[in-house]
Amino acid sequence: MYNQTMNLGTLFQSITFISAILTILLILLQQRGASLGAGFGASGELYTERRGLEKSLFNATVVCALIFVLSILCLLLVPTS
Repeated sequence: MYNQTMNLGTLFQSITFISAILTILLILLQQRGASLGAGFGASGELYTERRGLEKSLFNATVVCALIFVLSILCLLLVPTS
């Protein structure tokens, strides 16, 4: 029982670490406004629909973030000894 719990905890830790790194990389790959004002919400652009690669990157970011949050919740539920 202890060995199985240990392996499950290690698995969730690995999933958490990998999904965190992937989420960071995917966020950094997204281009939304190159100016300094865009960082503060003053981009001056109208809202445009995401298409193509930009939409795929956005969807992948959302999925990785969900995996990250779920893996943390699973880590909380795994009993530790």
